[in-house]
Amino acid sequence: MKTLDYLHLDASKVSKVVSGLQELLADYQVFYTNLRGFHWNIKGHAFFVLHSKFEDLYDDAAEKIDEIAERILMLGGEPVNTFSEYLKTARVKEVSGVSCGEEALKNILETYSLLIGEERTILSLASEAKDESTVSLISDYLKGQEKTVWMLVAFSSGDCKNA
Repeated sequence: MKTLDYLHLDASKVSKVVSGLQELLADYQVFYTNLRGFHWNIKGHAFFVLHSKFEDLYDDAAEKIDEIAERILMLGGEPVNTFSEYLKTARVKEVSGVSCGEEALKNILETYSLLIGEERTILSLASEAKDESTVSLISDYLKGQEKTVWMLVAFSSGDCKNA
């Protein structure tokens, strides 16, 4: 018996959810690596704030990576686990040599935009498959990411006259 046999989910509908989660996993892995680079290489007047924030963000991404991989397993899939495969699948691109806070924040916001779009697609697929656990997981991600985006945009606004 397989786990999916006990979950009362349609395997053909769930396979679309698994495919979406595989892409999301790849994107999160590249995002995680980019965040580590930003954390290590950040310089400038906002160093202390951004160095700490980037650590929070990559810790959060690492947790999501594990949750996504485990959800793939629960749905009968096998999560990809090589970086070469992630790079073939991911829409998030590797970034290196970024030490400017403004450039790092721009990349992070663009990545969140991509992830949020991807997650909304997965929400739709999971809802169609009656996969409420994936819906709940992804809804929680969106709730947190929307707040993070709002805060990063507010931080990036800089000058209070232009906020």
